[in-house]
Amino acid sequence: MKVAVFSSKSYDETYLNQANNGQHQFTYFEPHLDAHTAALSQGHDAVCCFVNDTLDEATLGQLHDHGIRLVALRCAGFNNVDLGVAQKLGITVARVPDYSPYAVAEHACALILGLNRNTHRAFNRVRENDYSLHGMLGFDLHGKTVGVVGTGKIGVAFIRIMRGFGCRVICHDPYTNPQALDAGAEYVDQDTLWAESDIVSLHCPLLPATRHLINNETLKKMKDGVMLINTSRGALIETVDVINALKNGKVGYLGLDVYEEEADLFFEDNSDELLKDDTFARLLTFRNVLITGHQAFFTREALEAIAQVTISNIGHFEAGSLDRMHQVNV
Repeated sequence: MKVAVFSSKSYDETYLNQANNGQHQFTYFEPHLDAHTAALSQGHDAVCCFVNDTLDEATLGQLHDHGIRLVALRCAGFNNVDLGVAQKLGITVARVPDYSPYAVAEHACALILGLNRNTHRAFNRVRENDYSLHGMLGFDLHGKTVGVVGTGKIGVAFIRIMRGFGCRVICHDPYTNPQALDAGAEYVDQDTLWAESDIVSLHCPLLPATRHLINNETLKKMKDGVMLINTSRGALIETVDVINALKNGKVGYLGLDVYEEEADLFFEDNSDELLKDDTFARLLTFRNVLITGHQAFFTREALEAIAQVTISNIGHFEAGSLDRMHQVNV
């Protein structure tokens, strides 16, 4: 199949080509896929997309007109795809539901440790020949209560790490995962999780029910000085509300690998440009905020798995083996 790969970087090309082994013909495009760039898909059978590509009605309509039959997402989330429109147009959507849960879970842990022990600040301080410890006081993770929202594979991997630190782990999910229980977590209702957690880590998908899950009302139910970690999707958090909570001390620590308006920021080198997003700029002024640019997934093992599953999805589609694909249903 001829596949147009959007939002591609050098590492995407490297790992996709290795997994492809000449099976399909890839054309790599750096721009995001949206209604303005969809014309680049002409002459292809499928498009391969990432988290910040926009597959709305306008984009999907153009893809359909250009003969695109498959959207192969090289990510787990599919909130950027209008699935209803895709179904009406006869476009199949596939994803990579499981690449490396350890990569994301370990990065969430890195954010916790960095915020707690101020390693990012210590790095800069030591480089300036300053070895003072004022402002560096942390706390023992051992014995703290960690609330995990979402107990899929990433959530379970994170639970195991936190249990290894000696934390009490409570969790919330519409569906009980026996693996979470086996790892030592306890399921509670959402309000109990907010009220009892010293650290809250989000590992749930972005759905209408979870959009802005963290907002003024849910923040009021949390402990003063709570640590909040998000490595899932930016829109799980109402950013303005969290900024206010940082200002009044309700949120004592904030670790983000995702941001609701990240599409115009992340995965690009914008160092020669002025930061135009006032909300993001405000986040950067807090010394108790640690932000990374959507890199939680970014390990060799994860990129290999993403490429392999993406190639598999394309191959099964071409062979008509839709039941063997990781197809996204409406």
